[in-house]
Amino acid sequence: MIGGTVDGLDEALAAVDAFDRALVAGLLRPQPAQAAGLAGLADAVAGTPLAGRVAEAAEKAAAGAAGEDHFVALAAARTALLGSAHDALTAQADETTGRARGEAAAPVPGGSGGQAVNLLAAARAWLADLARTGWQGMDHEVVSGSAQIVSAMLPDPALRRLATLMDGFAAELAASCPGATLERVPVRRWADLWARALLLTVPGAADVPVTGTATGRLLPLGVDVQEHATAVQAQVHAVFEPADGAAPRLVRAGVSAPKPDTVVGAGLWQLLRPHMSLLAAFSEGRSMELTDMPVTAEGDLVWSDEHARPGEPADAFATARVALPTATDAATAPLDRHPARIAVPVFLEGYAVEKGEKGDDGDDGDDGTLTFDVAGRELAVDTDRIPTAGPLTPEAVARSSACIGLLRWDDGAFLLQPLAVETTVRKKAVAVHAGGWAGGTTDKAGVKAEKAATDAVAVLRERAGRLLRK
Repeated sequence: MIGGTVDGLDEALAAVDAFDRALVAGLLRPQPAQAAGLAGLADAVAGTPLAGRVAEAAEKAAAGAAGEDHFVALAAARTALLGSAHDALTAQADETTGRARGEAAAPVPGGSGGQAVNLLAAARAWLADLARTGWQGMDHEVVSGSAQIVSAMLPDPALRRLATLMDGFAAELAASCPGATLERVPVRRWADLWARALLLTVPGAADVPVTGTATGRLLPLGVDVQEHATAVQAQVHAVFEPADGAAPRLVRAGVSAPKPDTVVGAGLWQLLRPHMSLLAAFSEGRSMELTDMPVTAEGDLVWSDEHARPGEPADAFATARVALPTATDAATAPLDRHPARIAVPVFLEGYAVEKGEKGDDGDDGDDGTLTFDVAGRELAVDTDRIPTAGPLTPEAVARSSACIGLLRWDDGAFLLQPLAVETTVRKKAVAVHAGGWAGGTTDKAGVKAEKAATDAVAVLRERAGRLLRK
């Protein structure tokens, strides 16, 4: 059950944290504390096939003599530890939901030409330089070394995943340069991005997953919106019922788009709607009929409107009560095995809501935190993940009697990210969805945000047109 002790979890995360701290000051001239962190990482994988290579890499890095292959081995050890933590926590979540989980399939090798190999080597060299300088030693000259590599990678679809990751990573680092002036370093995040990028430079690591096709009925559960200053993504979590009568399974359908930083709130949907008819169907409370829709072994639909059409009305809460408990959870791709990637769809009802906490002086506090008491177990609610692009609010969650959400793991504990709730408004039971405005809205706040987004996009298009005409 969630909340229980996981054997070895604290030790694995401690080894990762110690290695991550070693990257802060850089591995050009490691100090004793950094050498200890490297040795701890090697000790943590001593009983695995990685043992020999990681022990050698840790020794070389502690002496300031690590090469690119040594850094790859260290990144692999770190990733393996976080992967084991992911598996243990996912098993705990599966025990709680009582659902089965599918098995990951082997990826399909996608050969790469000489130019791709050279670009991967160039990316690996840049990432190795980052590890040597460390986050505190980085400057604009070091960070800008990725620009030409990313530009050369982007035209190649096989390299676009790594190129996008490196581009975003470099942008974050550039915004924090020089590293010597940083008051706070996002130690875990930057180490995550560094290790992921480094492993993707290994030929074959980014091979595409096995892709099949899906024909049947798609029953949406909720929409998870993820927003960045320059991009936005909506991911629809749903239950898929195959037409051949096979067991239902959980799938995801995602759509993303670049965005100007002036487009926020409900205006985000304008950027996403043209690429996915599923968003409109979700707002209308409809299922979708899929025909030969491409789908990966990890449950990600490679969405194409040509393979989908609106179906019959489908209530998300009815799906959560009836279809969700019998659905098989999707497998996780090897490189995606990380505690931060855990997002398990769950349905809760009959819980008690606790808001705020007692202050130090004994008075009732109200710090805005929410906790669900589910059968005597407390589950914190992550209201910070509720997007402003929909009608769902922390207040609606606090008044709710049932909730569809994603079970996540963050900062040492499981949290619940609400996607939709059943609550009472003016003595009437209603369902409120985070993605309720995905297909459009008559809500005053939503209409205002959509108009502002329309105006902002129109101005940007006009300016872009003038630049092109010049």
